[in-house]
Amino acid sequence: MADTSNQAGGGGNQGGGGGGFSMQSLSLESLSKRGDILLAGGVIAILSVLILPMPTWLLDFSLAISLVFSVLILMTVMFIEKPLQFSAFPTILLIATMLRLSLNLASTRLILGEGHTGPDAAGQVIEAFGNFMMSGNPVIGVIVFAILVLVNFIVITKGSGRIAEVSARFSLDAMPGKQMAIDADLSSGLINEDEARSRREELTSESSFYGSMDGASKFVRGDAIAGLLITFINVIGGMIIGMAQNDLSFADAANTYTVLTVGDGLVSQIPALIVSTAAGMLVTKAGTVGSADKAVFGQLGGYPKAMAMSSGLMVIMSTLPGIPMLPFLMIAAATGAASYYLWRKTENAAQRVLDEAEVEASAPPPEEPIGSALHIDLIRLELGYGLLPLINEATEGQRLTDQIKALRRQLAIESGFIMPQVRIQDNLQLGANAYVIRIKEIEVGTGELRPNRLLVMDPGGGQIDLPGTATREPTFGLPAMWVAPENREEALFKGYTVVDPSTVITTHLTETIRDHMSELLSYGETQKLLDELAPEHQKLVADIVPGQISLGGLQRVLQSLLNERVSIRDLPTILEGVGEAAGYSRNVSTITEHVRSRLARQISESQAGEDGVIPLVSLSPEWEQAFAESMVGQGDDRQLSMAPSRLQQFITTIRHQFDKYTAMGEQPALLTSPAIRPYVRSIIERFRPQTVIISQNEIHPKAKIRTLGQI
Repeated sequence: MADTSNQAGGGGNQGGGGGGFSMQSLSLESLSKRGDILLAGGVIAILSVLILPMPTWLLDFSLAISLVFSVLILMTVMFIEKPLQFSAFPTILLIATMLRLSLNLASTRLILGEGHTGPDAAGQVIEAFGNFMMSGNPVIGVIVFAILVLVNFIVITKGSGRIAEVSARFSLDAMPGKQMAIDADLSSGLINEDEARSRREELTSESSFYGSMDGASKFVRGDAIAGLLITFINVIGGMIIGMAQNDLSFADAANTYTVLTVGDGLVSQIPALIVSTAAGMLVTKAGTVGSADKAVFGQLGGYPKAMAMSSGLMVIMSTLPGIPMLPFLMIAAATGAASYYLWRKTENAAQRVLDEAEVEASAPPPEEPIGSALHIDLIRLELGYGLLPLINEATEGQRLTDQIKALRRQLAIESGFIMPQVRIQDNLQLGANAYVIRIKEIEVGTGELRPNRLLVMDPGGGQIDLPGTATREPTFGLPAMWVAPENREEALFKGYTVVDPSTVITTHLTETIRDHMSELLSYGETQKLLDELAPEHQKLVADIVPGQISLGGLQRVLQSLLNERVSIRDLPTILEGVGEAAGYSRNVSTITEHVRSRLARQISESQAGEDGVIPLVSLSPEWEQAFAESMVGQGDDRQLSMAPSRLQQFITTIRHQFDKYTAMGEQPALLTSPAIRPYVRSIIERFRPQTVIISQNEIHPKAKIRTLGQI
């Protein structure tokens, strides 16, 4: 029983030991994951060295860490692809500088306090560097140290600091242009919102990086100055302490303290030189792509003729009197062989490209898949060959493509969704100066331009008193005239409207798209609008679609709004209105009318003139009653059933009245009751689609109105 108990106890102790090992491993693993604690501890240790004395063995270990840290920085700079991959370099540079300065202070404390004991007073690393670099001669060590300081301070540090300053300045100056380029690519559909956000963040990081590098270069310069002063202080102060306090002779003091001081200076200046080189390579890498070896060898060795000329120069120099021939001839042979190898490689690559081009040219063209014939361009602009120069107009902002990009942004703000991209193609079947606008490949607009002329119109509709060719403006059919560009100033002086051919096409395209906006809002675009709503509105979407209305039903509601040029940009309010109306009706027309009442402020604002007043023409009570009595059916099946003669009378009256107001320069809206507004709209849109029909519920209580008359 006793033996069994002892074995069990031993097993328990072993188990406890295993548990202790597991806890220790867990602690180390947890510590390794807390990089913030490690970094903070390292910075505190560096600052502690400035205050507390350091033993020689720990100083040797710390100097080795400083040297390895500097080499690691240099190797990292050489292998990164672009500078922003090492955006933490300014912070690392500050830490490396503080580490070297703290070790300088620790070694100074040892040199001045223990230097009289011998060359190993400050550790074996400093002694080894001092003896190796001095080769038994203190003067050689001082000269080598001075050269290292000059190279670091005057050549590398000053050059890299200047490059960092210029790069920071140019980066900040170029930021607005780069931001505009990102916005232009986003508005034209070349990139999506995520890509634009990523490019903006990269642009901000780039500017911050170069600004930080401009300041970080001052660390390196200050480090070099501090190293030079510390060395001077150590030599003078050490000799004074050695002769005055420790009774050393001048020769012994000079030899001992010079070895220690120069060794200390070399141990600190060599890592400083390495880090300075890394900083210079990092700031000079701004315009190159790829690691340092690819950038240097790929560009320096990319010109065989340059290497051949260098080889010839080496041969000529080897024949000069007094010049050793063998080294120059060996270098000439090496560069000549490299030149021949690169030349053959270039020739083979060029021949391979030619062979591949011949093979592609001789191969039969691939047959286009039959499925591609089913693709439909939602918006297409076809140009005659005489209008193709408008695409590449020399003047920025007058190019047709630039104006269409701006048009897509403008319509997105007005209508509430981004219209599809416009495909522009030439059509040899058209006249040289003709163009055609197609929506879903159906022709909806056409016109003819004069590429080298300007279109002049009289806002009042009068005759144009300028030499030119009479025509009609293709968008609204107004009388106009094509005139020479030199008549622009005279036309503007006479108060005429002057537009260039690109603007004529853009205006025609704008009005055409507005008229067919509802057709462009597809099922997929509707789903995209819902997906792109802000997160706080996603619960609203989930409650309404598809529980209260299907996605197709919501699409038809939005199309009805767009058909009357009501913006759907305030989609959350529209969804709230749909949710309210869907509780008592499933009819799309009824839901749309309720949504329009929810958008009363927006509709009233859009119809107000420059003075903030809405011009109105109201429908008389007689016509209101006539429409109400012509309704047949109940609920969602209600329809208008008015006698044809009565309808014709209504149409004639509307046309006559609104033509009169148009001649007076007014564009009033027709005001009706909410119950009959959809039916009045369905009649008027057939002969006067530009007339706005609104109900009393769509007039906001704070809106200002002016009644011009009554139908």
